[in-house]
Amino acid sequence: MYEAARKPLAKLALTGGGRCNFTNSFGGISSLREAYPRGEQIMKRALRFFDNRDCMEWFEAEGVPYVVQDDGCVFPESQDAMQIVGTLVTLMRKTGVRLVTGHRVEDAAVLMKDSDAVVVTTGGGAIGLLKSLNIEIVLPVPSLFTFRINDGKLGSLMGTVIDNAVLGIAGQPFRSCGTLLITDWGMSGPAALKLSSYAARYLAEKEYRVPVVVNWTGLSEEEAKGRIACLNAENQGKMICSTTFPGLTSRLWRFLVCRAGIPEGCRWSSIGRKSVNRLLSVLTADEYSMSGRCSFREEFVTCGGVAITEVNLSTLQSKKYPGLYFAGEILDIDAVTGGFNLQAAWSTAMVVARSL
Repeated sequence: MYEAARKPLAKLALTGGGRCNFTNSFGGISSLREAYPRGEQIMKRALRFFDNRDCMEWFEAEGVPYVVQDDGCVFPESQDAMQIVGTLVTLMRKTGVRLVTGHRVEDAAVLMKDSDAVVVTTGGGAIGLLKSLNIEIVLPVPSLFTFRINDGKLGSLMGTVIDNAVLGIAGQPFRSCGTLLITDWGMSGPAALKLSSYAARYLAEKEYRVPVVVNWTGLSEEEAKGRIACLNAENQGKMICSTTFPGLTSRLWRFLVCRAGIPEGCRWSSIGRKSVNRLLSVLTADEYSMSGRCSFREEFVTCGGVAITEVNLSTLQSKKYPGLYFAGEILDIDAVTGGFNLQAAWSTAMVVARSL
C-alpha cells in the first residue's frame, strides 16, 4: 500500500470532527439517490456485498463498539477516529500488508507493469496518476461545503439553528431539508451541506454565485398561511414581533418580520393583506445571494472521478485494463454528509477485495 502522506489514513482521522462517522443507519432513506447524488448504480450493487449493517458488525468484531445517533450517524463508542485508524493499521500489520508512507504514486501505469493487480483508492482530486491511461474521467469538483452569504443582517443571526429548514436554488430543481445553521459567513449545517452535494456540479458551473432560497418553516405555503392566520386570530391586540411563529426562535422571527417590511410596533389587528403576503413570502421563499463556498471543517469530498462506464459494476475492474481496479472516491461516487461517503469506501473496497 502506497500512501503519499507521512502518516497513514490522515484524512480518515479528521472525519466527523475527529470522531469518525464511519457509516449511517440509512434510516429515513427511501431512495439511494437521496444519499448518493452520483454513483447510485454502483452503490446498489456494492451494498449487496457489504452494507452498513455488515460494516457495523465488522468493526464491532474487531473490537470497536459503536453508537447510532438519532440522526442515523454511526460513531465508535469511544468517539475517537484514531480507534478506527488504529484498528485498520493493526490489521494491515497482522495480515502482512506492507504500508509505504511518504510515497506518492505519479503514474498507476508504472505499477501495473510489475503487479498482478493495482487498486486505486485515492480521492477524486488525484486523477493525475491515471494520465497515461485511456480512461474517461468526469471532472472532479468540490461537493460538501457551506455557503458564503455576504449579508451583514443575516450574519447578525450567527449561531441560530433552524431544525426543519428547506433550501433550494432559485429556478432549479435542487432541494434539501434538515437543520440549518446561520454563521458569520453565511449558511451551514446538514441542509446546506446536502444542497451543496445535490447541486455540486451546477454550483461549480455558476462559480458559486447563485440565488439561494430558504423556507424557514419547512412547511408548504398553504400550511404556513394557516399558521399565520392562527397567530393573527389569537393575538389581535399583541405586537407581531412579540409573538413567535411555531418552530422559530424569537430572534429569527423578529428578523423575518423586519425583513418583510413590517414596522416593529405593528400589531396583528392592524396588519394588512399585503403585509401578510410579504411575511408569508419571507417565511417560505426567502432569497439570498450566494457569493462563494467555504470548506466544511476538514472534510473534503469531490464529485467526479473515474466514469462509471469505465468499470465492470460487479468487480470494479477496469474494462480496458485487466488487473486495474478502483474503489472509493476515485470513482464518480459521492454522498451527502452523515457517514455515507465512508460507507461507499468500505463497500466498494469489499467488492474489489472479493474480486481479487
